[in-house]
Amino acid sequence: MTTLLLSRTVQTYRRFQQTRSTLRLSTTMSNKVGVALIGSGIFIKEEHLPAVQASDELELKAIYSRSLKSAEGVSEGLSNVDLYSDDSEPGKGFKDLLARKDVQAVIIALPIMVQPKFIREALEAAKHVFAEKPLAPDVKTGKELVDWYHSNIDTKKVTFGVAEQFRYLNAFMYGAEQARFFGKVIGFRHKLSGNVKHDMKYMQTEWRKKPEHQGGFLLDGGVHFIAGMRQLLGEEAKVKKVSAFTALNKEHLPPVDTVDATFKLANGSTGNFSVSFGTTFKGAEWAIACEKGSITIDGSKVTITPLDGEAKVEEKPDTLGGVKQEVFAWAKSLVSGKQEDKQKPEEALADLEILETMLKSGEADGQPIELKYQI
Repeated sequence: MTTLLLSRTVQTYRRFQQTRSTLRLSTTMSNKVGVALIGSGIFIKEEHLPAVQASDELELKAIYSRSLKSAEGVSEGLSNVDLYSDDSEPGKGFKDLLARKDVQAVIIALPIMVQPKFIREALEAAKHVFAEKPLAPDVKTGKELVDWYHSNIDTKKVTFGVAEQFRYLNAFMYGAEQARFFGKVIGFRHKLSGNVKHDMKYMQTEWRKKPEHQGGFLLDGGVHFIAGMRQLLGEEAKVKKVSAFTALNKEHLPPVDTVDATFKLANGSTGNFSVSFGTTFKGAEWAIACEKGSITIDGSKVTITPLDGEAKVEEKPDTLGGVKQEVFAWAKSLVSGKQEDKQKPEEALADLEILETMLKSGEADGQPIELKYQI
């Protein structure tokens, strides 16, 4: 009798433990944010998808693309992920995806010209949005989108963020932090040189081959470098005025592939910004001079040189990469309810304005142009 009672007690305890484990797993799963990927391009496949899969806070529920074939290309090897597209059966379009209650957030990475429309529709459906840069094809559209967001959406409940991995690269975060100890910014220079060829993977998409957006590859890729530069300059050294010259060196990179600019900062200092995707020069340089020292970034290497002191080199590698770090930060902000300042659309608008102003100054043969939306 005692043995039988003991056996039943053990069985009851085991069932209790199994039930508790099941409840714990269920609770863990329910705490994850259901997310959908909107788009099927290279960046969705190679960057956003792995980032979502690696996140402890996100659970991939669905993928949307213009064609079902493209969506299937992203979902290959995945299970329990629903596909939506414009050519799917009724009930499987973009609006149907937005109607799902188990999808609380979307990551959008679409061609620059069409992306603002999808951002609005997702926000109207009360979905948190994390959209790839740039914010919009031009400042006018971007400003209208940001103003509409604040006027029509409860921003305390539904957030709109813009992805920019340069703000999450360890070298730039560390370099910006160290620069603040050196006082007023008195100068800076940024140079990036490369030769984007016909067969580069990003040039295989039609909207990049024949861009309808201003600046072509300079807008698509150049906003990264604006973001990195602004992070190093900090809040006390905002760009006030821009004078630039532009050129087209490679016919497959229209309308322009090169920009050389001089910036005047709000504190009175000046600096240079030079980017070319169509040159035989190679390499990149980031440098900021402050009253008490300077910071230089070369890949993951950060050189800190105090005034009248010895240079110190720090290695700040990115084991996760900027995209994973920004997606993880976004996911944590959704769980905590506090949006990351670095992901607010106003930051992306400031990046876009500098880029657009350089292009406009280039069209005007270097005429200096004042900026309006620097934060």
